[in-house]
Amino acid sequence: MKAFVQRTLNDRRTSATPALSRYTFFGRRREIRRRSDQLKGGYVDRYSANTLFLIVLIIGLNVLDALFTIIILELEGVELNPVVRSVITLDGDRFWIWKFFIVSIPLMILCLHSKFRLVKTALISICVVYLVVVAYEIALIIH
Repeated sequence: MKAFVQRTLNDRRTSATPALSRYTFFGRRREIRRRSDQLKGGYVDRYSANTLFLIVLIIGLNVLDALFTIIILELEGVELNPVVRSVITLDGDRFWIWKFFIVSIPLMILCLHSKFRLVKTALISICVVYLVVVAYEIALIIH
């Protein structure tokens, strides 16, 4: 009993995990274990292949949207999105750089929060919207 009393315990929870640590790139936590914690949401060290697929798909569709927008503008078309239209007015043909970052930065934030319930639904909804927009642009280019 005396050895137990003299023992000093270093509690790892007394300080927060640093932003850059060994777990940043080599962490093992892929899922939230407890069902009650899954319902609340949380953070993991590694993300699922489904999340990666959705994010890459959104970025790919964003690039296609920018490319098709350039083609439509060259065919005397008009940009309907007022935000993108104002960026085109300011930067001209380099609007795709702004468009890429305006979509990519929020995607990184959504990826970090991907274990929360509404985020997965939001990623799927964004994919559907982009698919509709790209299909509409393809139809405009063909006709």
